[in-house]
Amino acid sequence: MGARKSYKTTGFVLRCLNYGESDLIITFYSHEFGKLKGIAKGAKRSKKRFANVFEPFSLTNIIFTRKSRDMLAFIESCDIIDHYPAIRKDLEKTLIASYFIDLADHFSPEGKKNENVFHLLQDFLQMLGTEKTSEAAVRFFEIRLLKLVGFEPELKHCISCKTPVANGSSYFFYANEGGIKCGVCARPQRYEQPISAGTVRTLLLGREMDIDKIKLIALSDSLAMESRSILTGFIAHVLGREVKSLKVMEQVRKLCL
Repeated sequence: MGARKSYKTTGFVLRCLNYGESDLIITFYSHEFGKLKGIAKGAKRSKKRFANVFEPFSLTNIIFTRKSRDMLAFIESCDIIDHYPAIRKDLEKTLIASYFIDLADHFSPEGKKNENVFHLLQDFLQMLGTEKTSEAAVRFFEIRLLKLVGFEPELKHCISCKTPVANGSSYFFYANEGGIKCGVCARPQRYEQPISAGTVRTLLLGREMDIDKIKLIALSDSLAMESRSILTGFIAHVLGREVKSLKVMEQVRKLCL
């Protein structure tokens, strides 16, 4: 039996589950190791070692040990870097942050390092804590995450004839084929979604634009509705299920109207 090696990393708390009477199973998205799952022994009883460090989307410094990459880590210590208090005191921001974290969790296989996903979470949570909430930020997070994890939908051109998107043309989004078709190539059925050239161009812009400029983007009601329908529907198709935190966010929004 090999000895356990000690490691140190920075990570966002994705989720926390009770295990037995006093332990917790914590899943992090870490900078050096990607999605990382570990057990914090006695965490529910210890007020000193693990005081309020396992709240979802908290950014933490983690010290852990394990014998191999495919084994559960033992969390030796965990210290808060940023608890994002400005997000937590605002319900809408908390719901959005929870959705970001949930998406990162769903699209990340355990143990696969992706520093870009870590930085995406870091950038958007920082922005969420300092700026007003917007549909643009949510949609641009979705499209960027899909790109980083290899599920980016094809929006630059028709997936059949390869003709680039042009203003004034009509398009349809095919989730099962991963992209758009122009009005000439499309044979839309009930489940295909129409998408305007304006929506396509906005999503392509949001995929690449500087993070500091996102706060300047305001989506019209029609553009926000169309882009939301396309991206959340595609995400549900790829995952094979609806993202629970999205459903919760929508339910709470309806109650607050």
